[in-house]
Amino acid sequence: MPATGGFRLHVPEAPDAAHREAILEPLRAYNQAQAGDGRHRPVAIMLRSDDGIERGGLWGNIGYDWMFVDLLVVPEDARGQGLGAALMAEAERIARADGCVGIRLDTFEFQARGFYEKLGFTLFGTIEDHPVGSSRYFLSKRIDGGG
Repeated sequence: MPATGGFRLHVPEAPDAAHREAILEPLRAYNQAQAGDGRHRPVAIMLRSDDGIERGGLWGNIGYDWMFVDLLVVPEDARGQGLGAALMAEAERIARADGCVGIRLDTFEFQARGFYEKLGFTLFGTIEDHPVGSSRYFLSKRIDGGG
């Protein structure tokens, strides 16, 4: 690809963790210079079956005073038992203990928007046709009592 300002565009055939880190490192430095230490840390809450196998749970991260729930899954054979609500309650407990303002997440139309709304999340954005013929929803919940 053409050079610009001493740099060239490059599209790796198989992007890996080193490529991600090369992008993330200068972004972290910039963000820290602008907004201070984001106190980023991962959060994992696992669902472990009685036989000791981890088969689902919640993966997210805390940064800049908000928790982001990136992944949440309850195995199909364990749904309807309140495990999703228990995962979200534990995430909220962790977020509160860490001094977070709120929790944000996204979900597809064919997933769990209604579930999150029952837990007090409100819609703040939608992407139509993502995937085509469906929508992706972005939701948040304040947990600090603020607006």
